[in-house]
Amino acid sequence: MSSLDIKIIGQSRPIMNLKKLIPMLAPSRAPVLITGPTGSGKELIAEALHDESRRKGKFIAVNCAAIPAELMEAEAFGYEKGAFTGAVNSTKGKFEQAQNGTIFLDEIGDMPLSLQAKLLRVLENSKITRVGGQKEIQLSIRIVCASHKDLGELCSKGEFRDDLLYRLNTLEVSVPTLRERSTDIPLLVQHFLKSKANTIKSDLPSFTDEAYERLKGHDWPGNIRELRNVVERALVFFPKQIIEEADVSQYLLKANGEVINRTFENDTMWEAFDKISENLVENHPNDDQAAIPSPEDFSRLFDVHNAIDLRSLLRDIEIVLIRAAMNRNDNNTSEAAKDLKLLRTTLIEKTKKYGL
Repeated sequence: MSSLDIKIIGQSRPIMNLKKLIPMLAPSRAPVLITGPTGSGKELIAEALHDESRRKGKFIAVNCAAIPAELMEAEAFGYEKGAFTGAVNSTKGKFEQAQNGTIFLDEIGDMPLSLQAKLLRVLENSKITRVGGQKEIQLSIRIVCASHKDLGELCSKGEFRDDLLYRLNTLEVSVPTLRERSTDIPLLVQHFLKSKANTIKSDLPSFTDEAYERLKGHDWPGNIRELRNVVERALVFFPKQIIEEADVSQYLLKANGEVINRTFENDTMWEAFDKISENLVENHPNDDQAAIPSPEDFSRLFDVHNAIDLRSLLRDIEIVLIRAAMNRNDNNTSEAAKDLKLLRTTLIEKTKKYGL
């Protein structure tokens, strides 16, 4: 697996085309403009361009929308000691920090017009001057910019310089929306889950094929960022559980408070199930078979529940027993099938179905 495959997850046609384009653009020193909607992963593409360029310097990211206009110049170009109140030491700006590397100017459409003129000069002669300084500093950097706004439209409104856009738009990379690459959603979900595996002690949830189809059918106005939020919700509300299509629609694609009741009911149901097992063991301490709840024993769940999600209960019990059988047999499917009194092929089908 290449470094690009590790960084950029997906095998859809738009993503495969992107993976082919990045190595072509990376060696050049020409500016790159990355366009795409909010949350689509523009900074990730900028990082990939830097990594593939083999430049020895750092990758420095600057969010132009997050820095107040009055501080932007000092943040970008640095300042000399005494340049303004509080400037007690000479300080390198983001452009100097990116020397021999790449500077990524995110949300370039929000850069003040006064600073746009100075950025244009940097593009023309690769030199900057710190705030309060006189000396020109020669740079060797790659400038990569990104915007979710239509810069051409901003130019027509007088909010962005035409000449700067012409210089920045030497090479353009368009990042697809998640909707355009929906077939990558299962791979992205698995990537987000694995990234949490080392920090979350409980077992991770898994998604059924039907749940993935529901995710693929969503519009995803928030793109990758929205999908990451969905996975975060799944980790919180559905640990160790199989997530089905209904769960995705009702609880994960919207912040539905009913998920609290869903989670609480699931926990109390299993607590009641534990009590059934405990009572059976106490009443039949020497009878192993008696310790297994009979169908009639499950009726006691109505002592603590007004309603039972039968499908969910049977599914969860099946998963728990399959996992236990596989663990006690060191993942030997044949032996586990014997313990569960199933055909080996049936057990294989069930493990695939549940993602075990």
